[in-house]
Amino acid sequence: MRHVLKTSAFAVGASALLAGCATVPAPLAGNDFATTTPQQAVAQNASGQRVRWGGEIIKVEPRADRTCFEVLSRELWDDARPKRADRSQGRFVACKQGFLDPAEYPMGRDVTVVGAIDGSERHKVGDYDYTFAKVDASEVYLWPKRAEYPPGYYDPFWGPCYGDPFWGPGWGNCGRWGWGGYWGAPPVVIVRPNPPPPPKSGK
Repeated sequence: MRHVLKTSAFAVGASALLAGCATVPAPLAGNDFATTTPQQAVAQNASGQRVRWGGEIIKVEPRADRTCFEVLSRELWDDARPKRADRSQGRFVACKQGFLDPAEYPMGRDVTVVGAIDGSERHKVGDYDYTFAKVDASEVYLWPKRAEYPPGYYDPFWGPCYGDPFWGPGWGNCGRWGWGGYWGAPPVVIVRPNPPPPPKSGK
């Protein structure tokens, strides 16, 4: 029982620690964002709502007076970083005034933008005419590159969702405490049954 209590206390402490570490970068801070997703923005012809959207960069296109990002939208963690999940919330285009070098924003990197929905625009995705929600972005935040695991890496505790570059590979991106080489192996808990009672002595 003591082993079980220690494990539970450890899990609670780890969860509290993680909750305390979910700090939103200053350029992305705020709580007045609409909950509208890119897909909903297109369906509702939404415009003017202030949003904080993020995802994976698909491509970057410098235009005459601004730079536009095509992004595969993902849900965000509490720190505003995009989650790595199979399901997307659609694609969107975020345009920011000025020139941002595409070489500094490579495909596949995580980005979070803050701005106002500015209608939509249509582009080809392959041969398909796709309607993108459009954001007039005031902030485009490029997240540090996710840590890469060597081939065959396996975390037997919870698995490597990804290693945070600030905390090392021991911190997973599944909203749980993961273990890796930085923090060492997880504690091994062995529960043994109580020994049988000694035989009664004969009279």
